[in-house]
Amino acid sequence: MTLLLVIRRAFWLGARDYTSIFTWKTWLTNWFVRVVAQVSFFALVGRLVGAPGQTEFLLVGNAVMLAAMVGMWAVNMVSWERSAGTLPLLAASPTHPAVVLAARGAYLVLDGTLSASGALLVTAVMFGTPLPSSRVPVVIILIAVVAASAYCFGTLAGSLLLGFRSIETIVTNVGLVTLMTLCGVNVPLDFYPEPLRWVSSLLPLTHGLVAVRLAVAGDFRGALLPTMQEALVGTGWLTVCLLAVSTIMRRGRRTGTLDFAS
Repeated sequence: MTLLLVIRRAFWLGARDYTSIFTWKTWLTNWFVRVVAQVSFFALVGRLVGAPGQTEFLLVGNAVMLAAMVGMWAVNMVSWERSAGTLPLLAASPTHPAVVLAARGAYLVLDGTLSASGALLVTAVMFGTPLPSSRVPVVIILIAVVAASAYCFGTLAGSLLLGFRSIETIVTNVGLVTLMTLCGVNVPLDFYPEPLRWVSSLLPLTHGLVAVRLAVAGDFRGALLPTMQEALVGTGWLTVCLLAVSTIMRRGRRTGTLDFAS
């Protein structure tokens, strides 16, 4: 079985699981309404503050944050594999387990991109700052980069929690709050001291959000460098994930603990 075939089948398996949770009707009437309301809340805070540009700053930041939020759900997707009893089978297969784990939940990248892009476009119209049609495709592509980068980070976090399933929800929530706090969603990065800015540069979302803000303003050339930085951050976390899963699987084979759930 080729690697691409494994990735394709794992992806469609995860997507089929997702369709057991949402249909397109329930996605629109439940999930999408929720995310639009969430972004609108922060945009209203910006309007209440009354500072120039604050509404747009919070609107864009919290819309793009949705892509990172959905991508971070990979923490739960990966750790569920242990309780489902699939880890011993993955360990015995010739394909690297991290490939299967990452591909199975990759639909979250699509979901995060669609959620964030749709919420951004809808709320921008609601608050009187609609995007010119020429900028929309670029903004959507940049949001997809953010979703993919956050998904790589979440897959790593979920892999590290394979033996600690009871704390996955805590880790997910702490991770989301950390991204929202340090990555320039609600507070400009310049407000933070240098050590915190250095930490934020290693996190997904930070560079991608900068790129989206520049693209929304029409500065496509300026968005190129932060886009590359965001892609590099995601690639780095994915590489660490491959190494971490390899180590966990080797230890599990040696100790015979892959089939034990916490």
